[in-house]
Amino acid sequence: MTQRSGTERDFFLDLSARAKLRVSGADRFRFINGQITNDLREANETAAIEACVLNAKGKLNAQIFIAALGEAFLIDADPELREMLRARLERYVIADDVQIEDVTDEFSLFHVFTEDPLALESDRIVSARRFATTGWDIWSDPARHEAVRRELASAYLFIDSAAADVMRIEQGLPRWGRELTDEIIPIEANLEQRTIDYQKGCYIGQEVISRIKMSGQTNKRLCGLISLNNTPLQKSRLGT
Repeated sequence: MTQRSGTERDFFLDLSARAKLRVSGADRFRFINGQITNDLREANETAAIEACVLNAKGKLNAQIFIAALGEAFLIDADPELREMLRARLERYVIADDVQIEDVTDEFSLFHVFTEDPLALESDRIVSARRFATTGWDIWSDPARHEAVRRELASAYLFIDSAAADVMRIEQGLPRWGRELTDEIIPIEANLEQRTIDYQKGCYIGQEVISRIKMSGQTNKRLCGLISLNNTPLQKSRLGT
């Protein structure tokens, strides 16, 4: 990997702690597409999509990223959702040929913020829009975790979770356990453009989402606050 100059260096994150599920089986596409707000046809081996998993009232069960992997799909979500997300999906597996496995410990996951293509040997690279611009996810064997991290550090600047959280807040992006809870509807958290496809088929919670779209009204909306006199602000919350 080519070394970049100090002013040109982009960034990378270690997202290996995120919950990871592998969904396989002959009915995997139909099943997952009926659970998420985005169009699964846009997810493939080289590009991930962002989506929400909702309950019947249109409220969030999870915010996820999903991409194809051979005869399966890989889903990743915030670590807090590891057990709940699998249980939520399995609840709707009735007569479907679908298997849902927890593969959190089977993959390391890094994300690189750069517009340039990545070239790492023996690793799976997927484009993903996790922040304001598209970046690259690197999925690898955990045995290679430190080797991949060193290779990335030779070309990119590592930022820790605290710095990433600041960047996320500055970009107005919500996160599970902070601005996102199971009482929030995606539109209220400004996730509409990133996670909802109004042209796809039916999914759980769609009726509520479509009704809000038609009315153009929400009870609350995520917004940012800026201190005009440098007084520290209290933790962010959804406001009207």
